Amino acid sequence: MTPMILDSATCYRALRARDARFDGRFFVAVSSTRIYCRPVCTVKAPRLENCRFYPSAAAAEVAGYRPCLRCRPELAPGNASVDATTRVAQAAAALIEDQTFEAGRLVGVASRLDITDRHLRRAFGAEFGVSPVQFAQTQRLLLAKSLLTDTDLPVTEIAFASGFGSLRRFNTLFKQRYRLQPGQLRRHMHCETIPLADTLNFELTFRPPYDWPAMSTFLSARALPGVEVIAAASYRRTVRVVSADKEYIGWIEIGLSPNKPALRVAVSASLVRVLPPVLARVRTFMDLSCNPTEVAKTLGKLAERRPGIRVPGAFDGFEVAVRAIFGQQVTVAAARTVAGRFATALGDPVDTPFDGLTTVFPTAARVADTPVSLIARLGMPGVRAHAVVALARSVANGDLMLMPNSNVEATLERLRALPGVGEWTAQYIAMRVLAWPDAFLHTDHAVMKALDEKNSRRVLEAAEAWRPWRAYAVMHLWNSLTKE
Repeated sequence: MTPMILDSATCYRALRARDARFDGRFFVAVSSTRIYCRPVCTVKAPRLENCRFYPSAAAAEVAGYRPCLRCRPELAPGNASVDATTRVAQAAAALIEDQTFEAGRLVGVASRLDITDRHLRRAFGAEFGVSPVQFAQTQRLLLAKSLLTDTDLPVTEIAFASGFGSLRRFNTLFKQRYRLQPGQLRRHMHCETIPLADTLNFELTFRPPYDWPAMSTFLSARALPGVEVIAAASYRRTVRVVSADKEYIGWIEIGLSPNKPALRVAVSASLVRVLPPVLARVRTFMDLSCNPTEVAKTLGKLAERRPGIRVPGAFDGFEVAVRAIFGQQVTVAAARTVAGRFATALGDPVDTPFDGLTTVFPTAARVADTPVSLIARLGMPGVRAHAVVALARSVANGDLMLMPNSNVEATLERLRALPGVGEWTAQYIAMRVLAWPDAFLHTDHAVMKALDEKNSRRVLEAAEAWRPWRAYAVMHLWNSLTKE
């Protein structure tokens, strides 16, 4: 997605039309009310001279505006991009949402992204109009606002779940930004949504169309026994998140909202202290930042049949990378069987309310300490087992970072240097784990079959027309081989 230039006339036309294509790409602040909204807000459009347009919710809040209670800016979809500078900023934003960022530690974030902190500050300011610290504060406040509106969690629990170190700091910043005490917002909203004691419920929006059947079919074919289940039009999986050296284990359930362009997400209460990374990973996993109109425009006829197809991401980057190695030169079903044995042998048991959801996928550290011979006995060649352990060691020692928006070329170079990782595996990981929209599996058998081409070089040449969305082309080519 090309970064949007905030031309006032263009933004105002989109606002008047309530054009959903611009939702999340800019926010409008009204000087007369000191409130900021999404461009799809249903309130009467303000006069142009009273409007100020901002690239992010954080920029609007830093300028002194508070969020609209009707359109709820915290629910706006994100933006995928292939622009290098934009991806750097979004990678940093992902670290913030994943609670990896700490104030005063920008150098560490920059190091993880293989850039200087000066370049990171410049890229972040250009994309979001604020500093990383200001962005982090807004993200925490918006999550707290959502929890106050949609759950009956105690305010103290909400403060810590949103990433604040103390209730006092949360109350102070909330009142400064929103001119309300947290409890006042809850009374104002007359919250009637009371979750079950062991469940928190959220809605994450997207830009339609969204081909949920295609996503479900893809995930169902690869559902890892014990770790994932597709049932009753929903996707369920176990979850492990490590934060501040503490491990949190639970489950999530994802389904399509029947009357909104949104996914419904249920999260076990055991994950309440790590909600930011859980929700951030769901957004990437389900490709909620995609602009399908822009993708379809480039793919042309290839996307005509099912324009809402998305690229499934990775809730756990290490898990998908391991499964990519298992999938080398075997069928999806065969790879799924081996991955199931692997998870059962090395993963951890977990209690959930769902049949078949019993196991958490093992950590990189656990796999790194596992003998290659033990992994090979699960039903794979020794070379492949060696590749899995090498991958795990690289992730465990910090040499390899498997997360969305990472430096693609640097990560691909590190992947290719690992034993047993060829171009197909590297590109598959780039497509799903790094969320790289231009990844392309030109040696994939199904891709070649869909194109009726046996020469991988000619496959690459044919795919040039689909840049920078070749990962979406892969999904459409795979889907073209399935029966309606």
